[in-house]
Amino acid sequence: MYDMVARQRALDLRASGLTFSQVGHATGISRYTIREWTSGAVPGPRMTAECPVRGGRLDPSRPPADYAYLLGLYLGDGCISEGRRKVYALRIACCGTWPGLIDECARAVAAVMPHNKVNRVKAPGCVSVVSTSKHWPCLFPQHGPGPKHLRRISLAPWQQEIVDAHPWEFLRGLIHSDGCRITNWATRTVDGVTKRYEYPRYFFTNTSTDIIGLFTATLDAVGVQWKAASRSNGATNISIARKTDVALMDAHIGPKH
Repeated sequence: MYDMVARQRALDLRASGLTFSQVGHATGISRYTIREWTSGAVPGPRMTAECPVRGGRLDPSRPPADYAYLLGLYLGDGCISEGRRKVYALRIACCGTWPGLIDECARAVAAVMPHNKVNRVKAPGCVSVVSTSKHWPCLFPQHGPGPKHLRRISLAPWQQEIVDAHPWEFLRGLIHSDGCRITNWATRTVDGVTKRYEYPRYFFTNTSTDIIGLFTATLDAVGVQWKAASRSNGATNISIARKTDVALMDAHIGPKH
């Protein structure tokens, strides 16, 4: 798992007259790998994959709309864990009753990191979409120790630019993780007769005030009105119920499937 910069540095050191052991000590790369490189062996795509975030920008080969959607999923139901040799696993926990959502999540992961495998790990009532790379913390600098609601969550400037350009994809990822579309009902007495009325609405619930702020700011940007309510467990519930706003959400997001 070495990029082209590390490979070229090792080759330059070897060409300068250093032994394989000396180059390995200077770079932290095994002598066997350096010997393979100097013999002309070409590393595979995963080895040469460079960081997808360079110069404060997402690499143009990575679809920004898919990234915006994946960012929403990560902020809601995602986590990054460190493994051996600084290789990280991105896990997005998806409800097992929504196969379409699982497919969409896997597709977005594959679009953002096209050279990395995407696995589906089943558990009771849940399917985790998992992919490993040393670059996941680069793509999601919100990664850190502890639960998201106990640490500061803010977007890097390049992430905010993507969200500004693709707000609906970001909102869709958040709704697909910690949101839902339901049919609500109410009763009203008309001419002495109690009638039941049903109407759709969207909800988004999260314990992180920062993530709630990102969600509502993006709703404001696309012109959707919302209301907030606190829950007894410390979470905040965002409700979208006006007919025109629900119709707008339906046009861009729709129910999970």
